[in-house]
Amino acid sequence: MTEPATQLLSHLKGQSAAMFGTLKELVELESPSSDKAALDRFSARLADLWRAAGAQVEVLRQDKAGDHLLVHVSGAANPSGSSGSSAGKPLLLLGHMDTVWEVGELARRPVRIEGDRAYGPGIYDMKGGHVQALYAVRALKALGRGPRRPLTILCNSDEETGSRTSRPFIEAEARKSEAVLVLEPANADGSLKTWRKGTGAYRVKAVGRAAHAGADPEKGISAIHELAHQVLALQALNRPDSGTTVNVGVIQGGTRSNVIPAEATASVDVRVMNPVEGERIDKAIRALTPVLPGAALEITGGLNRPPMERSAGNLALYEKARTLAAELGFEIAAGGTGGGSDGNFTAALGLPTLDGLGAYGDGGHAVTEHVALSALPVRAALLARLLETL
Repeated sequence: MTEPATQLLSHLKGQSAAMFGTLKELVELESPSSDKAALDRFSARLADLWRAAGAQVEVLRQDKAGDHLLVHVSGAANPSGSSGSSAGKPLLLLGHMDTVWEVGELARRPVRIEGDRAYGPGIYDMKGGHVQALYAVRALKALGRGPRRPLTILCNSDEETGSRTSRPFIEAEARKSEAVLVLEPANADGSLKTWRKGTGAYRVKAVGRAAHAGADPEKGISAIHELAHQVLALQALNRPDSGTTVNVGVIQGGTRSNVIPAEATASVDVRVMNPVEGERIDKAIRALTPVLPGAALEITGGLNRPPMERSAGNLALYEKARTLAAELGFEIAAGGTGGGSDGNFTAALGLPTLDGLGAYGDGGHAVTEHVALSALPVRAALLARLLETL
């Protein structure tokens, strides 16, 4: 283990109790995507923590979402493990503040520790990542070191619902940056994410004609019957060998069992590994046509996150992380996931992007969500080494 790595790891392990204390505080500030007031309370506290760490914080006020944060950390003049002075474009770090859990979930599932695991809503996805970034920067400062490049840390409030208001900020900051590090949690096996599938959401609505199901069914056109044909067509678009999945996850329609239904809708989830498959699926869904005479279709939605493909730039970042992890005494693999993140946007712009640099644990979006407490300082040390050497 090199001296810079040894110093960082020793310092951060000494901060383990403080790291958990900060993490517990942030988890207890519930921040669902749908609650602007709760999100703004969370972002205000996170902003205070970053200011106390010596960063400059810009609040990006929002009307239809929680406020976003832009955190700026200066680069070091002569950082440990690098040569020359701080120069060039900044590194961009991405992390979302919103969770899938509504206010009140904490009362049902308060933060608790079982062995090396800490449980709580949002603890893994992804408040652990915020804590690791904060303590990584603080550790470098405490040791008289710092990031090689300036850092821009964008904390957004609407990632779980598609990053609709934050995407322009993410892409604008990415275009100014050298590379992107995403503070989303690691995979359950601890691996980093060098690829992610692109994601899409569609709504297919079938329109028919209502009629009495017993007295004059021949006058009706069943929207549910029509939609059943469309569900089969949608399922036929799956290509597991290419990593493409099309899932009809929600069906709604009809009013009563004795009424021929006039309307029915299907909510469709799409995941693709590359833009070619994304284009194929999009064209196929938009080209769906009615099967029953007199029926009509209305199709809305589309692909909302481009694929994060496993590029040479992504792999180069991973190789750097793998080398630094070895210095810290552990191995780390390259992986990927079918879920999307804000890293999808930056990778699609051609920026080298490495994802999964947040907490090690499991159970995202589930009641089993947890982080490994012993991994918090280790993963923070890895992030700190990346910041001072990239």
